[in-house]
Amino acid sequence: MRELTDQQRLFLIESEQILAAWRAAHRQKQSHQYGMKWVRAGGRDYLVRLRDARGNGKSLGPRSTETERIHAAFAANKQRADERFAALSAALKQQARLNKAVRLGRLPALIGRILHALDLARAEHHFTVIGTHALYTYEAMAAVQCSMDLLASGDVDLFYDPRKPLALTAEKLDGIGLLGLLRKVDPSFEIVATHPFRAVNQERFMVDLVIPPEGMRIDRSVRFAEDDLVAAEVPSLQWLLNSPRVEATVIATDGRPVLMRSPDPRAFAVHKAWLSGQPSREPVKKSRDLNQARLVLRLLLEHLPQYPVDERCLRYFPKDLVRGALQRLFGA
Repeated sequence: MRELTDQQRLFLIESEQILAAWRAAHRQKQSHQYGMKWVRAGGRDYLVRLRDARGNGKSLGPRSTETERIHAAFAANKQRADERFAALSAALKQQARLNKAVRLGRLPALIGRILHALDLARAEHHFTVIGTHALYTYEAMAAVQCSMDLLASGDVDLFYDPRKPLALTAEKLDGIGLLGLLRKVDPSFEIVATHPFRAVNQERFMVDLVIPPEGMRIDRSVRFAEDDLVAAEVPSLQWLLNSPRVEATVIATDGRPVLMRSPDPRAFAVHKAWLSGQPSREPVKKSRDLNQARLVLRLLLEHLPQYPVDERCLRYFPKDLVRGALQRLFGA
C-alpha cells in the first residue's frame, strides 16, 4: 500500500471538483434537451415545451408578451448551459491527461466508461459496484494505492436495488436496457446464453447484473428492456442491500475521473470475511476474500477513522455473523 504523492493528491482533489461541476452542467444541459418551439394551431401560434425526441410536449399558451419572454429566456439559458458544459468537458479532458501523466489512474478504463455512461443516463444511483472492483472506491477514499494483486479481476458486479421501480430505471436507460448501454461503450458485448445475467465482450471482460433474493412470493424477472440482461439473485446480498452506500471520485487508467458507488467499506469487509468462512465457497476464492477484507480493514484503521469498526455500525448484519467475521478479520 502506497500513499498518494502531493501532486497526485492535488490532481485527485481537482478531479473531484471538476467532475462535480461537469455533472451539474450536464444536468443543466439535459434540462434544455428537447427545447421549445412555436406550433401553429387554429390560426394562432402556441409555445410548446418539448419533453421527448418524438416532438411530444406541453403547451405554455398562445403567443403573447409573456410567452415571447419565456421563449427568449429559455434560449438564452440553453446557450449558457451548452457553453458551460462544453468548457467543463474540455477541462475534464485536460484533467484526464494530467491524471494519466502522474499515474493516478487505477480503475480499468472500460469500467470507467461504463460508469460514465450510467452517469450520462442519470442512472448512476441505480447501480452499486460490489465485489473486487469496490476496492477502487475505498482506496480513492483513503488516498492510497493498494497492491494490484488483490484488485485485479476480469468481471464487475453491478448490484441493483430491486425495490426501485423497474419502469423508472428502464426510462433512464432510454428503453435500450443495460445491455444497450454496455453496447454504447463497447459494441461487442453479448449476453452469455447459459448465464443471462452476464454480458461479455470480445476481450472476455464480464459484467454481471445481480440482486438480493426477492423471496418466493415475488415471481418476476428483473430486467430493463426486452432481450436485456436478467438479474441473478445472489444469496447474502440482502445485507449489502441494507448497508449504507459510499461514493468517491475514482480515476480510470485513461485518466478519466468517474463517480463510483459502493457499499460502506465496513459492510464490504464483514461480508468478505464471512464469505471466506463459508463451506460452500470455492476454496480458490476463500483466501482472496479474507485478504481483501483485511485490506479494507487496514484502510479503515489507518486512513478512514471516520468509519469505526464496531457492531453498532454493522446492525444491518446478524449479530453472530458480525462477531464471527470480526474474529476472522482481527485474527492472526
